[in-house]
Amino acid sequence: MIIDTSFQRYHMSSTGNQELPGILMLHGFLGSGEDWKQYADRLQNDYTCFMPDLPGHGATPAPHGVTGTFEAIGDSLAELAGKIHPAPLHLVGYSMGGRLALYLALHYPEQFRSTVIISSSPGLKNPEEKALRCESDKRIARRITTDFDSFLDSWYGLQLFTTLKKHPLFSEVFERRKANDPQALAAALKQLSTGCQPSLWEKLSENSLHTGFFVGEKDRKYVEIGRQMVNLCPNSELFIFPGCGHTLHIENRQLFLERLTGFLAGTP
Repeated sequence: MIIDTSFQRYHMSSTGNQELPGILMLHGFLGSGEDWKQYADRLQNDYTCFMPDLPGHGATPAPHGVTGTFEAIGDSLAELAGKIHPAPLHLVGYSMGGRLALYLALHYPEQFRSTVIISSSPGLKNPEEKALRCESDKRIARRITTDFDSFLDSWYGLQLFTTLKKHPLFSEVFERRKANDPQALAAALKQLSTGCQPSLWEKLSENSLHTGFFVGEKDRKYVEIGRQMVNLCPNSELFIFPGCGHTLHIENRQLFLERLTGFLAGTP
């Protein structure tokens, strides 16, 4: 389906009965709403799952030039949420989608019931570090448009994805990533980069939603970030997935579903 907001047109799929509680599921960089389908199919007897392609990914066009800031995209997702299902919805976001989900939870708490943040962060604290990261991601964006296949090889060569590359599903994931439009991805990266988003660290103490931080045991950087977040964020819990890395929801689908459904069921 197509959902128009005042800022962005979104392509979105959904499963489940509209009378059921809703879940807005936000994918990571290089992904699409299709990434969530296998989980949505398992959840559809209890929840309506909404899976938009984020700007520049899948069938959703790239964000609009200089106006396409992280905040504008986050605000447009809040508008989308208001159009698709009566509030409050549950929120689930992975990596880049997790940063957007956290933005939504902290800026639009009245629209949401709970948040699950997977392998993600509130952004960077240090302005100098943010500036360096933003410039680095602009260079990556240029590489995406000049040699996409080489970029994908190097991207999945990062230590972040060591456990995923050893997983039987890696080739399937890799082929889906190749279906993206490099120009649209590059435009999205310039707007959704960790370096270009506002830091949300200082707002964590304002959290009012039941929040779960899901991290993989072998993803040490995000385990530490998760520990810091849960210490600062009221109403939150940290879930560490044994033997998993950054893509814990792919590496152990069954455990992910068990913990997700348990978390959702335990939300007041």
